Amino acid sequence: MKTVINRKILVFSFIAFGIGAANAQSSPEICGSLSNHYGPHDWRKYHGADDIVTGAHFTPIVKSLRAGKTSATAGPDIDYTLRAIPNYSEALVAVIKLGEKEKTDKPIGMRHTVECWLERAVRFKPDDAVARMIFANYLNNKQRKSEARAQLNFVKELAADNPFTRFNLGMIYADLGDHDDALEQAHLALELGHPSTALRERLRAVGKWRDPVDLNAVVGVEKSVNAAASATSTNSK
Repeated sequence: MKTVINRKILVFSFIAFGIGAANAQSSPEICGSLSNHYGPHDWRKYHGADDIVTGAHFTPIVKSLRAGKTSATAGPDIDYTLRAIPNYSEALVAVIKLGEKEKTDKPIGMRHTVECWLERAVRFKPDDAVARMIFANYLNNKQRKSEARAQLNFVKELAADNPFTRFNLGMIYADLGDHDDALEQAHLALELGHPSTALRERLRAVGKWRDPVDLNAVVGVEKSVNAAASATSTNSK
């Protein structure tokens, strides 16, 4: 546990760097300003259940992409939702699926491309690990692996001692084929008490799983070896 907790020291400086880097590389002239007549709100702190967004626009029928709430297709309602709550994870997943369903980078009735909605999410809240993992998944599926890894580099430091983030991060690394990174995250998730064995089984299936090193056992072995060496040296005198 000590190793993970110590990483927290790095998180705050990394977030500060990340905010500056994300803002420097953001593209409001391409993907639009984040200013909006309602919000924008951070989904992690949002408590507007059944309000003008989730009640009037991002309804179950919209989320399932079967139809729109205020129009014939889901696009305009997801558009409204992501302008009001740019980092709303379920809406980000929905817009990716809508692009796949319509076989287009810019679904019907939306003012931005799928990638722009993802860019806006991480520009809005650079410290949102979930939004960055969704973006990384999208980039990986587009065969843009180096860009996906860049997003995951942020997530790795933001994850701190969250076992679910560590587990999901490891799963994405496994998708990328980065098995050493996936193994590291699997060990951390296990150490932090994540209950699922899915990541371990994925790595085991491709021959990349190794049990975590028991540091106490290693120290014990080293002490035994040193003691034996010392005894041998004494006896030989």
